[in-house]
Amino acid sequence: MKVNIIGAGPAGLYAGILIKCLRPDAEVKIFEQTTADATFGFGVVFSDQALAFLQDDDPDTAALIEPHIKRWSDISVVHRNQRVLIDGIGFAGIKRLDLLRLMQKRANEGGVRLSFRSRIESVDQLPEADLVVAADGLNSIVRGSMPAVFNESIQHLSNRFAWFGVEREYDTLTQTFITSPAGPMNAHHYSYKAGLSTFIIEMTPDTFENTQFSDMTESEYREQCEQYFAHQLGTAKLISNHSVWRRFPVLSCQTWHHDNMVLVGDALHTAHFSIGSGTRLALEDVIALVKSLQLTEWDISAALPAYQAIRQPILEKIITAARLSAHWYEHFDQHMELEPWQFALSYIQRAGRIDSERLQQLAPNFTQQLIARGIESDTLK
Repeated sequence: MKVNIIGAGPAGLYAGILIKCLRPDAEVKIFEQTTADATFGFGVVFSDQALAFLQDDDPDTAALIEPHIKRWSDISVVHRNQRVLIDGIGFAGIKRLDLLRLMQKRANEGGVRLSFRSRIESVDQLPEADLVVAADGLNSIVRGSMPAVFNESIQHLSNRFAWFGVEREYDTLTQTFITSPAGPMNAHHYSYKAGLSTFIIEMTPDTFENTQFSDMTESEYREQCEQYFAHQLGTAKLISNHSVWRRFPVLSCQTWHHDNMVLVGDALHTAHFSIGSGTRLALEDVIALVKSLQLTEWDISAALPAYQAIRQPILEKIITAARLSAHWYEHFDQHMELEPWQFALSYIQRAGRIDSERLQQLAPNFTQQLIARGIESDTLK
């Protein structure tokens, strides 16, 4: 059996690892246009529940990355200079490049052939194979070559955001909301390794226009952002890594496969970064794909439809939550009219997954603080 995988991000590497583990006789090749040490972004974040799936389905990979994981158990929401702590919401982070190196090591040891600096402009460039896995992200060559076949839909949200890093550690996953001279802004900041954190800055379209960032160089708007978030950064400076201002792309596909080609991860769908599930969803896609291959005894024509049938209903639940979360952020300036504790409640319930009962189970201290302040909603009585 011959398998070509396009993209050596977490999804592509994981697909190669799992297929080779189950089919040692398979010839598995991964093609990646960048170098082995190239990466975009800084840290990868998982919820505690999201990481549990890896421990259940692939304990070997879980054991490999566990020593490099940084964990924390609370969320802080900062609004009007007041910090509200939401207890019991656990997360785990890892440096993206560390994750890639660990998975590259395991892929190499398993006999997967990795080809870096191998840019695939067309599927016709690929060697003959029984299966082609498109793990090449939003700008997928496979999906892009036949968007009508995959029934793709791409829309962009309104807010602007940019990813930075910072050499500073935070004790919780923190959401800081400020009213800058240019308008409302938000920073998502969280640690992924000792002394290192991701720092994502987001703002409304009106605020972005007022900043005039579109007319500045990267170093100029980075310095300006350091001034806006000086209290959160302290003496630390923001670190750039392709830190351009973007609008989040919402991608979905009605059809996940064509002939012997199949989409996974960001080549298939996107989930707003506010729920921290992009990498998790990509790895779960791969697990579902490989299980379908097993169940059909590696019959590609049967496995690919089975993959979509099994995975799609599960995926839709998370994608729906991601869209609700994104919608909340698209209007975070309006939510900022709430006082800090009401605002924190609105934030934690934004994706529709945490009702009153679950909130009391997950965050009993936060819930008691709300009740003490007389804050109730239709889900918190």
